[in-house]
Amino acid sequence: MEQDDRQSRSWYSISIFALSLGLVFFAASLTPSLIPRGWPLQGVLAGLVMALGYMIGRFLLSLWRALQIPEPRGTWQTVGRAIVLVASLGLLAFCLSMWTEWQNSVRSRVNMELLESGAVLAILVIGLVTFAVLFLIGALFQSAFDGLRRRLYRVIPPRAANLLGLVIVLLIVFVASRDWVLPSAIEFLDETYETAQDLFETAPPAPTDAFIPGSRESLVSWEAMGQPGRDFVTSAPSAEDIATFSGVPAERPIRVYVGRSEDDDPKERAEIALQELIRLDAFDRKILLIASPTGTGWLDPGAHDTLEFMQNGDVATVAVQYSFLQSPLALIFETDTGLAQASATMEAVYRYWLTLPEDSRPELYMHGISLGAWSSMHSFNVFQMMDQPVAGAVWAGPPFPSYLWRQTVSARNEGTPYVLPVVDKGEVVRFSSQFRKPAQSGGSWGRIRINFLQYASDPIVFFEPNSGFREPEWMKEKPAPDVSPYLRFVPVVTQFQLALDMALSKALPAGFGHNYLARDYIDAWVAVSNPDDWSPVRTQALKNICNLGRDTGCAVE
Repeated sequence: MEQDDRQSRSWYSISIFALSLGLVFFAASLTPSLIPRGWPLQGVLAGLVMALGYMIGRFLLSLWRALQIPEPRGTWQTVGRAIVLVASLGLLAFCLSMWTEWQNSVRSRVNMELLESGAVLAILVIGLVTFAVLFLIGALFQSAFDGLRRRLYRVIPPRAANLLGLVIVLLIVFVASRDWVLPSAIEFLDETYETAQDLFETAPPAPTDAFIPGSRESLVSWEAMGQPGRDFVTSAPSAEDIATFSGVPAERPIRVYVGRSEDDDPKERAEIALQELIRLDAFDRKILLIASPTGTGWLDPGAHDTLEFMQNGDVATVAVQYSFLQSPLALIFETDTGLAQASATMEAVYRYWLTLPEDSRPELYMHGISLGAWSSMHSFNVFQMMDQPVAGAVWAGPPFPSYLWRQTVSARNEGTPYVLPVVDKGEVVRFSSQFRKPAQSGGSWGRIRINFLQYASDPIVFFEPNSGFREPEWMKEKPAPDVSPYLRFVPVVTQFQLALDMALSKALPAGFGHNYLARDYIDAWVAVSNPDDWSPVRTQALKNICNLGRDTGCAVE
């Protein structure tokens, strides 16, 4: 028992080897990634990975001793510890001195103001405080484990007591997180975002125009639609504005949106959306677009206004909401809801579309951004559509788990970059960015036209779950114009950097990160929808009237 107490106390002492490894992790976290970091977040990230490095160091030491490998003793031990500690401190000093330059190497490529000083002292203080807090938390867990296993020693052998004590402590933490902490957090976030959407009693007055979903004549509830949906259906460009741009009489675009609160069943929500499309004669339009929104229900005006102007207003768009959470949260906690809703909407609209005469029904297109792109891709049933496929799709900022996207990237031609692949001759699928138009990655299109719009600085697209121990493919290539040339792979640390990048993915100026611009949607829609009597001159004219900022569409003067 006395030996056990010594082991417990030794855990609270600082291991020089583990501390040195923690300092190496701290230093590595200062290297640049996809998104620039301010000094407060950099400090927290550094402290977090330092604690992780320290924990790994302690584990390696425990493993070394468990294998009964001899350890250096006396002078050799002292010298070895000094060399390791000094080397790690030297590396940390170098990385702190380079932090400002490294961050500016990212900021200069995404049109952000450069930093004059790096606030390295603040980073160091925040990092060490964060490490100390996490170290204390670890000590509390160790204390709980020690207390439990000592009690178990009275009834079972020490080896079994150690194992059972560890299992019990981990089980308590897991159950508490799963059944209390996590559900409470999700419920709070869901209620917060639902309240922010102005549902039911807080909703503004319903429209009087029967052409707008949510009106008295509509089958869609205005109160259940939510703010993103109401903004979408009321902000479509007018026929007059479109005609001013095109110079010929134009149609008034049709927009249908069904809110998450309309019904608990995704199939019922999809059916309501279909019936509203039928009410508005949407199947008489030239183009019918099935759009999947982001987690909150938001739809990018830059993606929809541009297509409506391009096609002279002869467009009907339908979208059904599936969540109230921001896309990163919905991606983690409500993945299935988005996939189920997109599939239900596609199934309902596509089956009705099949019943219409081929020579008079609209061309069917698909679209989604972020989590909406993933759910839209999920609803793309190639076997169902093999005989009568959709005309095309534009998927922007596809999240990294998207199976269809990953499969397509894996099929890229040898020698083409991971961030902008070329697949075969570009007859079916093309990739574009702010630096390459779809027309630059292929010749003539085939029967289906699919375009992935993605920025190399978008961590939602290029996060790699296995980057803890394996270098992502795109890091092995020459960096794209909006990616720092100083970016390097560091095991474990890189994964935490990219995870933070995902949380900050919209912190970059428009046209970088996860902020997609109308100008790039225009190039994608020109390639995919093949508008009549179109020319490069008209493409530029449309770009001139479409605002360059995010959350804004197109408007004529």
